Amino acid sequence: MRIEAYNQVAQIYSTNKTTAAKPADKVKAAAKDSVQLSSFGKDIQVAKQAVAEASDIREDKVAEMKAKYANGNVSVDTGDFASVLLEKYKLNSL
Repeated sequence: MRIEAYNQVAQIYSTNKTTAAKPADKVKAAAKDSVQLSSFGKDIQVAKQAVAEASDIREDKVAEMKAKYANGNVSVDTGDFASVLLEKYKLNSL
């Protein structure tokens, strides 16, 4: 039996011990992250903000329908109404 071979193997395993991480050096002030938006990106942001600020209800259309309903001028075509209902239930039944 060769003792030297055993000692060499033991030395290999003893040197592979992990050590604690060393603290990082101070980051230079000039090395900061930055983001630049393209003009298209800026346009998208403006559009998103306009949509967010817009009302979900079109007040002019609601007022028009209220006036028609109050005057009795609302007429519903039963054929159109039935086709809309059938189309809705066809899509939901799939």
